[in-house]
Amino acid sequence: MMQIAILGFGVVGSGTAEVLAENKKLITAHCGDEVSVKYILDLREFPDHPLGDRVVHDINVILNDPEVVLVAEMMGGSHPAYEFSAAALKAGKHVVTSNKEVIANFGVELLALARENHVCYLFEASVGGGIPIIRPMQTDLASNQILAVSGILNGTTNFILTKMKNEGAEFAEVLKEAQAKGYAEANPAADVEGLDAARKIVILAALAYGVLIDPKTIPTEGITKITGLHTATADKLGGAVKLIGHTEKIDGKIYAGVSPYFVPASNPISHVDDVFNGILVDTNMLGRALFYGAGAGKLPTASAVVADIIDVLSRRAEERRLPEWKNASAADVAQKGDYACRRCYVIDGCPKCAEKAKTALGADGFETVADGKFAIISRVMSEQEAEAAIAATGVSVVFCLPVLD
Repeated sequence: MMQIAILGFGVVGSGTAEVLAENKKLITAHCGDEVSVKYILDLREFPDHPLGDRVVHDINVILNDPEVVLVAEMMGGSHPAYEFSAAALKAGKHVVTSNKEVIANFGVELLALARENHVCYLFEASVGGGIPIIRPMQTDLASNQILAVSGILNGTTNFILTKMKNEGAEFAEVLKEAQAKGYAEANPAADVEGLDAARKIVILAALAYGVLIDPKTIPTEGITKITGLHTATADKLGGAVKLIGHTEKIDGKIYAGVSPYFVPASNPISHVDDVFNGILVDTNMLGRALFYGAGAGKLPTASAVVADIIDVLSRRAEERRLPEWKNASAADVAQKGDYACRRCYVIDGCPKCAEKAKTALGADGFETVADGKFAIISRVMSEQEAEAAIAATGVSVVFCLPVLD
């Protein structure tokens, strides 16, 4: 029997125990032996749960038990999750996690500790919930250069934007519905201000380029300023507004950022709706690959945690090398102003103003989207070039969204 411990028995932690119990025969077949939860670390008691007698409140009970070969960390937050994960690795125990905050902040250190102690540190569930993305980027796409990664990385914001588009509703109204349905927290800041997506895109950037950028330093804009005019404009232009995490290399430096984008219907990300996530990986050999599915939720995320547990206990994880990342320096990171793409401008004025802006932005034309408001999609330009071009016209800009082609 293979003994493991679960750190944190909230939504994902309890879901992990549920997956292990429900698919016990299948997991045993994969691992070659039964997987048993010996301990659950939590501040609370769970007297009515079948595993309630496994609850402990002291991490040292787990660290000092040689029978525990793997720790599944699903505590959330950076502390004490980082300290407990580091201690488990130093004790020679494998660690798997769904904790994106810990990886985004301490991934370099934890991966180094895993290598030093000849154990595994896996984190498939940290990005995209149940969608396989970490493992495919490490293995299936290993023969490709990653040119860019773009994705809808937060189901709450995608639900809100989908409802705004389909029902013509405004942000505040739909946010209340999302909270009522349990898709958004009472304090939804991490989701709607883009912080959750920022942590996830820096993890994907590190997988693609080997450099972990501090998520607090990347340009991050959420959806709190998105209005019905934004969603109606996108719909009229044949696309949708989506909150996108994007990373690519610009002149050898890594750009990563989170922002609302206009996504044309020609891009498959445009059709990823409701609480689903979609991640588009652009490579130099395969081309584009889309990873789509449930990006959050108890059992989808837990299924990814258990997949990592199986990878470790079946010894499959030993066959692939742990990534070697370094923490980003200023010299590694491209600036927001250098990021080049097409941009969707909505300007206020008359057709002459729209014509002037169209010429300055190298656009093919413009579209009337409301009384006295015109949408113009620029040629591919850096943000610095686009801002200089539009400023020279003197026109009034209502809003600007980058375009994800």
